Amino acid sequence: MAKVFTITEGLENMGALKTGGQGSVYKGRRIGEIFTAIKILPTPIYSESTDDKNFIAFQNEVQKLKKVNETPDPNVVKILNFGITDSGSFPFIEMEFIEGPDLAELLMPPRDPVFTIKEVLKVAEQLSNALAHCHTMDVKHGDIKSNNIKFNNHTGNYVLLDFGLAMMSDEQRRTSLRHAGAIEFMAPEQNEGKMLFETDIYSFGVILFELLAGSVPFLLADKGETARNMVMLAHMETLPPNPLILRHQALPNSWSEEKKEHEMHVPNYLLNMIYTCLQKRPSDRFSNGMELHDYFVTNSINTDNNETVSARVSSLLGENKMLINERDQLQKKLLFYEDSKIKKDIAGTAGATTSVQPGPSSRKGILLASVVILMLCVFAYVVLKKNADGNKDPTNISADSTNMKSNFTHAHRTDSTVISAESIISKLSEARTDLNNNDLAKATNIYNDLAKQEIPEAMYEYANLALQNNNDRIDCKSAFSMLLKAASKGYTPAKRTAGFLYAFANDDALLTEQHYNRCTFTRNVPEGAKLLMEAMLDGDAAASGLLDELNSKNNNEADQDSNILHN
Repeated sequence: MAKVFTITEGLENMGALKTGGQGSVYKGRRIGEIFTAIKILPTPIYSESTDDKNFIAFQNEVQKLKKVNETPDPNVVKILNFGITDSGSFPFIEMEFIEGPDLAELLMPPRDPVFTIKEVLKVAEQLSNALAHCHTMDVKHGDIKSNNIKFNNHTGNYVLLDFGLAMMSDEQRRTSLRHAGAIEFMAPEQNEGKMLFETDIYSFGVILFELLAGSVPFLLADKGETARNMVMLAHMETLPPNPLILRHQALPNSWSEEKKEHEMHVPNYLLNMIYTCLQKRPSDRFSNGMELHDYFVTNSINTDNNETVSARVSSLLGENKMLINERDQLQKKLLFYEDSKIKKDIAGTAGATTSVQPGPSSRKGILLASVVILMLCVFAYVVLKKNADGNKDPTNISADSTNMKSNFTHAHRTDSTVISAESIISKLSEARTDLNNNDLAKATNIYNDLAKQEIPEAMYEYANLALQNNNDRIDCKSAFSMLLKAASKGYTPAKRTAGFLYAFANDDALLTEQHYNRCTFTRNVPEGAKLLMEAMLDGDAAASGLLDELNSKNNNEADQDSNILHN
């Protein structure tokens, strides 16, 4: 049995749970059979005075962590005590001991290599809640990884652990992360020792990516310095792979085909949330845990509401179908009885038999019930449609060029002249015909008129013609701005084209091949990837292909950079 020694008065060390560059975690025992987890930080504090900057930094972070527990949260480990060890003068944190496996263990055999969508959503909801709670108290965790999130066997909750990195000074943190940090979960800015709210957001995105795909975006080949540098560089420069492709490959053979098919229907809002979290620039991510949690809750509620209304619509339609069938059967019987009665009257045998028939009031009741059910179906459908349209994430709007109804819900006004949606659609169709007939002047005139009304398709076509040197009425800068505006309005082809131009701005051969040789574009890979991902989530197959090509291109560039550094 390991030797038991005292950390501080009344607190015994029962043995190591895990060790790492940010310190070691031990199982502790207070007086009596009360077990806790103790994080001992590696940098000693020799003087408990204002002259010791490490002590001051420790005290400042202690005050913040105290706030975290002022309002207990079921998804954040309880901080029980702080202090400095009697021997060695090492700072320590004493935390609630959570019995249960961590996320890394839950992905290991004999368990499945990926989480179900339902369980991923549970982790997303509870971990984003934990971050919102901490960030509200101005506490940045800085070390979010799969073995710092445990499943509590007693409560069924996922709990965020280990605030050791949060208590270090900037210099201590920088040194610790450089040599022993979980590089697979680290945000790009952590390479410089920075720790922001957005840093936790990035690591959150890596966690969800891992649960969906069965692996982190950038795997660490070994523990050597070269491998760590490669992963760090990938976080800074390389787009993450497509999690859906990795998920499809990782689905366990033990699952039925029906379950596999169901488990590939990942909600678009979840994918969009992960991709936003994994943006290279902190300013492109969710700004803090509160914003992240609000996004998740809002979208999950809207999705649940839509599914509930959809299920109700299906139920009502089923009931309506049954009533219609019953009505039809009764009408057939009525016609049969009436026909029989006529024949009997003709034969002079009317009244020989008495039959029970649905009278006028009964028939009216059945028809009325059918009408009511139909009205309920229509009402439910309208509610469903309203929820789907009114709460739709702007990055997920389907904007196929042949379906423009969502863009023309209202009429447009020009110089006091009202242009109806039907007129706009008709003009767009006319312009497309002119383009197919190579009548650029006529098509450009139409697109110019409609672009002034900020019709997304017209803005896109007018700008795209200019960028491809087929419209000299607008300069390159104005054309590209118009293209971005059309993309911001949810028009999918504009997202795809703007994403392509951002991502491949330095590939002259490819730009020439696609006829974009009139203008010079500024390369912005993160923004280009974001737009391409949005277009892909809209269902644009071409955008998906461009993302794969961009990822391949970036990987090749990273390999070349690595060879240069290695040589």
